[in-house]
Formats: sequence, C-alpha cells, structure tokens
Amino acid sequence: MPPRCHTAEVDHLEPEQLDVDGRRMSYRRAGAGDPLVLLHGGWSDSRAWSHQLGSLSDDFDVLAFDVPGCGGSDDPPGPVPFAWYADAVADLIDTLDLGPVHLGGLSFGAGLALAFAQRYPAKVRSLVLAGAYAGWAGSLPADEVAARLTRLRGELARPPSEWADAYLAEFFHTDPGPEPTELFRTMLHSVRPAGTLPMIEAFAAADLRPGLAGLDRPTLLMVGEHDVRAPLPVARAIHAALPDSRLVVVPGVGHDVHVEAPGFFEREVRAFLAGL
Repeated sequence: MPPRCHTAEVDHLEPEQLDVDGRRMSYRRAGAGDPLVLLHGGWSDSRAWSHQLGSLSDDFDVLAFDVPGCGGSDDPPGPVPFAWYADAVADLIDTLDLGPVHLGGLSFGAGLALAFAQRYPAKVRSLVLAGAYAGWAGSLPADEVAARLTRLRGELARPPSEWADAYLAEFFHTDPGPEPTELFRTMLHSVRPAGTLPMIEAFAAADLRPGLAGLDRPTLLMVGEHDVRAPLPVARAIHAALPDSRLVVVPGVGHDVHVEAPGFFEREVRAFLAGL
C-alpha cells in the first residue's frame, strides 16, 4: 500500500476510486494508524471532511467516503432502502480490508453510521456522531419530515443558484470563513438530483430507534448549541437510548460542528478515541 499523505499535502488530495461489482465508489484518504472512516451529510461529499483529513491524519488512517449519489461515487440504481447505504459502507470497508473501524458521521452520515453499526456491529470499534439523527422518521415529527421532503423535491427541480445559499445559514451559526463557505457552496452546486433524492428519501423513512438500546459500541455524540437542523433534544434522545454514549454540546455553533469549530471537534475526537 502506498504511503498516505499528511496535513501539508491534504489540500491537494485527490479522490481514490474502487470498482465494486461494477459500481464506482470514491473516497479520500490520508494518514496512517487506526482506521477512522468519516461519512458526510446530505448536500455534500467527502470534501466536507477536508480539515479532518489533514488534522487527524497524524494519528489515524482517515478515510472520507463519497456516499453513493455524491461526489465521485455512482448514483444508486433508483429508490433504495436506507440499509442499502449501510451495505455500501460495508463494501468499502471490506474491499479495503480495514477491519473494525472507528466510524464517524455528520447529520445523514451520523444516521448512516448508526445504521451501519446496527447492521454490522463486528465491523465497528466506536462511533463519533455529530448533528445526528436516528433517521428523520426516528428523530423528527412527521409534519417536519414531510415539509423537508417537499422542500427538497421542489429545490432539486430548480437550479442550485436559486436555493443553495439558504442552506449555508442552516449549516452554520457563525461565519466559518471564506474558504469553508465557498467549499460548501461548491458542493451544494454539485448536487445531482438522481443521487440526492433517493438518499434523502431513504433517510426520511428511516427510524433507527428500535436498534439503539442494543448498540453497545462506545459513542461520542456532539451537537452544536445552535443547531437548527438536528437540535439538542434530538441528540439528547439518541444519547438517552444508547447504553455507552457521551454527549458534548459544542458552544456557539450550528449544525456542521466540524466546520465551525474544527479544533474543538478534533480535540474531542482525539480524547475520546485515546480513552478506548
């Protein structure tokens, strides 16, 4: 295996690709050590973890996956259940022979990490979840889920220039700076309807609550103090249901805590994983 790049090189990190049964899977990877697999949220791709690919690569083999339908990964074949995405993560981990991994995620990616751990517990050493949902059906009122789906379907029928910037105010409570803002704007403008709609529809229907009590992997939950997408009561409910979890409220930030407060996020991750 070729040596992985470290912090100074990560700005130029190009995605790597696998072919799994004729399906293209794309990811970015940096560093060496215990494997830490990161799953992005909706309306984004593996570039959302750019800071962590650099900063955590001194201690971990950090891999950020383009979930099917996003970035360089192929779109799903059509409407698929949420478990199909967990199977895709398993394909990636197995093909790369990563063994049990530390698995992290943001928003949709946090829900996907929970679903994966429920479905493949032997492949998971620990969970790091930020802005998490137990699926939209498992964390939000039905009328809120319906409203989000209606909004999404309407937006995907129009150019991103008409709606993308509205999401930035929901992702961030503060100004994260010009580079992160432009990166997330670029990712929003790269959204593919054929990839995003099946992904979010599957997540909207998912209710992961029944499997939480039996999930015994050590879990770090982080939530922004001002998160308007997955607010604090959602995180508290997941924390209460998980038998081995720690909840950290990140002060002064919104939904994408790893972008608004990367130093805080990474210190918590390092301390959590070092204590296992």
